[in-house]
Amino acid sequence: MKRLYLLRHGQTEFNVKKLVQGRCDSPLTDLGRKQAGMAATWLKAHGVVPDKVVSSPLGRAMDTASLVACELLGPDAAVEPCEGIIERSYGTFEEGPHDALPTDVWDPGEDLVPFGGEGSQALQARMVSTLTNLMGIDGVKTLLAVSHGSASRQFIKATAPEGFELPAKLPNCAIMIFSFEDAQEECDTSQGKFTLQQIIDLQQSR
Repeated sequence: MKRLYLLRHGQTEFNVKKLVQGRCDSPLTDLGRKQAGMAATWLKAHGVVPDKVVSSPLGRAMDTASLVACELLGPDAAVEPCEGIIERSYGTFEEGPHDALPTDVWDPGEDLVPFGGEGSQALQARMVSTLTNLMGIDGVKTLLAVSHGSASRQFIKATAPEGFELPAKLPNCAIMIFSFEDAQEECDTSQGKFTLQQIIDLQQSR
């Protein structure tokens, strides 16, 4: 059985200021870097050795991924930028305060589309497609992917069983663990199946 470890990036300056940071970017705080270290420590303690590490190309995710990969795989560990797991665009609300959004910042549905943002259906489709394709690469049995809060939430919604209750917010450096089962038959047109195993909140596990 293959495994996906999906990780939200560490705390950023925009997180502290409660500013929208979809496709715009903000650097990690000192706490954000510590959170990445905590995630690496947890993964290492649980014997996680990824065959591949990918990250949203945004700086906050790449920096988180690099810190974690260095701890798990050594200083020469490669992190591959992956556009398919980038955060949603919030359109005209980028860099503005959370309170200015006319909808929920974490789960806005399709409300952002009229403002140039990305809807949840499109976000779910690209997250599932991208991560399914990555899990299908030869030699990849364990994948570490670093993404974002809203993008990760939509991936969970797209793959979780009916009735699953998502937490109100995915904390920084939450570790979401999925099993992945490939399509079994050659004539099977399905893409494989993700099953959520656990969400690790490092803030509560300390």
